[in-house]
Amino acid sequence: MDKNTEYDFIEYIKTDSLRMAKDIFFEIKDQCNNLSILPTSRRIVPELQQVGILKYRELIFKRWRIVYKIENEKVYILIVVDSRRDIEDILFGRLLKNNNKLLQSHI
Repeated sequence: MDKNTEYDFIEYIKTDSLRMAKDIFFEIKDQCNNLSILPTSRRIVPELQQVGILKYRELIFKRWRIVYKIENEKVYILIVVDSRRDIEDILFGRLLKNNNKLLQSHI
């Protein structure tokens, strides 16, 4: 995950309750650790599948969508997002941010 946004969801929850943020963080971390067992059994992210992108999968845990990819038999967590948010907007925003970084590095 992008280090700048890796724990944005925890920072947001922390504003209400530090204890709740910690509990949610460790619950999600446990779920992520369990992905090493049959990671391909989870669904492909539907919004990406619609446009032909099939390498990203997701785990739904409570109200959280945990998006990951599998490469070289390793699972990489890419984003954890509240399922009430529009993931297409979030992914599009990340894509734009990454493209801007690439453009700046070529200047």
